[in-house]
Amino acid sequence: MNNHKLYLKRCLEIAKNGLGTSRPNPMVGCVIVYNNVIIGEGFTSPYGGNHAEVNAIKSVKNNTLLKKATLYVTLEPCSHYGKTPPCSHLIIDNGIPNVVIGTIDTHSKVAGKGIEKLKEAGINVTVGALEKECKQHHKRFFTFHNKKRPYIILKWAETPNGFIAPETKKETKPVWITNKISRQLVHKWRAEEQAILIGTNTAFHDNPSLTVRHWTGNNPIRVIIDKENKLPKLLSVFDSEAESIFINNTLENNLKVDFSLTDKIAQQICNALYKKNINSIIVEGGAKTLQTFINEGLWDEARVFKGIVSFYKGIKAPKLVGELVHEEKIMNNTLQVFENSKKI
Repeated sequence: MNNHKLYLKRCLEIAKNGLGTSRPNPMVGCVIVYNNVIIGEGFTSPYGGNHAEVNAIKSVKNNTLLKKATLYVTLEPCSHYGKTPPCSHLIIDNGIPNVVIGTIDTHSKVAGKGIEKLKEAGINVTVGALEKECKQHHKRFFTFHNKKRPYIILKWAETPNGFIAPETKKETKPVWITNKISRQLVHKWRAEEQAILIGTNTAFHDNPSLTVRHWTGNNPIRVIIDKENKLPKLLSVFDSEAESIFINNTLENNLKVDFSLTDKIAQQICNALYKKNINSIIVEGGAKTLQTFINEGLWDEARVFKGIVSFYKGIKAPKLVGELVHEEKIMNNTLQVFENSKKI
């Protein structure tokens, strides 16, 4: 591994500290190197705060070294004014002579303009080291701006015989297929994404809170399909623990979907979420809701737990075709992660 890749790998490691807090900004990582020693590093602050480059430059104790250093960053430095001034200007003003960029920012406000400004200032710019890894890291940001929709994660648990839930239940609460460790992992995932979506039946029969009560972090925005506005107001999704948005045409805080267009429900939901600036969402079910997104090809990854609990009769798990990219054991559960090679 050459030095560029080594330091960009460190950028990716620290960039993950911004997961769940930097949005709608990308979670960028930046390190500054002098004489093969890291003298500064930073990641994107919560929205409204400093970008990664600013934090990295501020962390350097001896500013005179900046004029002899190399700045590494996962994503092209911005060139426009937003909540903060352009990072490309800051790099130029500090006289940093070398900049190594993981991948170009395809957002229309940047799209090479940051690199152009750096080069015009006489800075030596290298682009594309660890490009694949940096693009994967910034998947939520790129999907939102390039595809005009949130990054979509499907998630469910199924029994060994392929059921996602029992046919009937005696109580209005979830029937757990997974163990406590797997369920805690799901709460971690919720803290990492901006929103979480369920269908009417899941809200009614399971009464989930959809919060991160078993993890530390922000609760996702709850998005609930309530086509006929029939969900009882005593359900947890109506409480004040987290923001809730309902998909129907009668509530004030809602997303409007034409349910007569049965082959475009997921697309309509994605369009509405995009307009609300939601850049990532976990679709947790139920089976009908998950299958709707699958059938329309609107998903990026699926995280599927295989439990050891079995039902003799039940609701069949969604049918999905995707590329298996990861598999691991979580005690007596198996987690499989799939990617959609045909996503739109």
